[in-house]
Amino acid sequence: MESTEYDLIVLGAGPVGENMADRAVQGGLTVVLIEHELVGGDCAYWACMPSKALLRSAQALRAARQVAGAAQAVTGELDVRAVLARRDSFTSNWSDEDQVRWVDGAGISLVRGHGRITAPKEVTVTAPDGSTTVLTARHAVSVTTGSDALIPDIDGLRDARPWTSREVTGTRSVPASLAIIGGGMVAAEMATAYGGFGTTVTLISRSGLLVGMEPFAGELVTKALREQGVTVLLDTETKRVTRSEGGDVVVETGDGSMVTAEEVLVATGRTPRTRDIGLDAIGLTPGEWIETDDTMLVPGFDWLYAVGDVTRRALFTHQGKYQARAAGDVIAARAAGVPVSDAQWGTHVATADHEAVPQVTFTDPEVASVGLTAQAAREAGYEIRTVDYEIGQVPGASLRADGYAGTARMVVDEKRKIVLGVTFVGPDVSELLQAATIAIVGEVPLDRLWHAVPAYPTVNEIWLRLLETYGRPTK
Repeated sequence: MESTEYDLIVLGAGPVGENMADRAVQGGLTVVLIEHELVGGDCAYWACMPSKALLRSAQALRAARQVAGAAQAVTGELDVRAVLARRDSFTSNWSDEDQVRWVDGAGISLVRGHGRITAPKEVTVTAPDGSTTVLTARHAVSVTTGSDALIPDIDGLRDARPWTSREVTGTRSVPASLAIIGGGMVAAEMATAYGGFGTTVTLISRSGLLVGMEPFAGELVTKALREQGVTVLLDTETKRVTRSEGGDVVVETGDGSMVTAEEVLVATGRTPRTRDIGLDAIGLTPGEWIETDDTMLVPGFDWLYAVGDVTRRALFTHQGKYQARAAGDVIAARAAGVPVSDAQWGTHVATADHEAVPQVTFTDPEVASVGLTAQAAREAGYEIRTVDYEIGQVPGASLRADGYAGTARMVVDEKRKIVLGVTFVGPDVSELLQAATIAIVGEVPLDRLWHAVPAYPTVNEIWLRLLETYGRPTK
């Protein structure tokens, strides 16, 4: 048994763990990453990158068919085999050699195996061959183990061997038919992707689609999915799931209807990977989300941090990396005994997690949003006004696609005259999102936004139309 000491031990070498380790090393600390799967995590191999690669080809084909001249030139259909091969290139064929080289080049140590906290500032790693290594931390241990797909307690579902986000993004072949249980981002995106492959897709959601976003987002995506040939069953309970002897899956809904498909995807949420990492050894509950303050420090500890999905603050890779940068910097600052910038929007806090989180659902049309929805703003006690505008009426949008259809909403804090939230739905609207994020994080007054002139003719002119519709504030 070998013992090794580092300033910081990071459990989990996904993008969150990598970013945290990198920031801490830049701050002068010694850091070790512990990983029992692929270095780079879910985002690189089973989530962000492969899922968007699966979506892009059909999206590009549909976009070409929406522009006269290009539409006449498109004579073939989607080459699904080529799409899967392109997906493989983005996952490096599920090899983490490049990621390991980056870790080594950044001056970060790596230990392969399953890590468990066995005492304060102590982690025991069990390697694939069963050998163990005890690591001790001079300053901190961070849990960045991420999350897994939640398998709900539906009769027969586990025995039916359902796909999760891993199988649906990593498949080597495309099924002729696919049932999807869920109505969130993963469900909507994979319905879009597999519908584009020619798969017969049935999406079953117990409520609406993309609930939690502005209502028009789910409505427009539902309409588009149906036009793309996807069967969308909303407000529909999944009662039972069985896999027949022939291999097909049968999904029984609450009204007694049956949906038969080659595979079934479960996309009903996430659960934290905290069940077997030793939380019980330090008085925390295995399998639960880990609460933190805005510096990502776990209350009741001066050495334990949690970052990324395990905190349930904002389950997005970009937000986890944002938290990781703050946490890596603050651990280095505390270790050095220098002042900590932990006021709102300070260097060492993840303030944006609360009311300034950007997100994109890569359906067709895309949904891009940041900040608060109108409902969330009202529930938070803000006095608001909403401004809606049809994006297709902007000249830049009509040039981009014939019959461009989409909607934008701006949520305004009427007392401070600043933007609280923005939602765009339409083709390629993800590229509009950073401007909205800056406006919200910077709390830019509306009267100053009038001076941010959008270039003509681009879709960014939607900002001018939203401001014109609101009316120019006067001082």
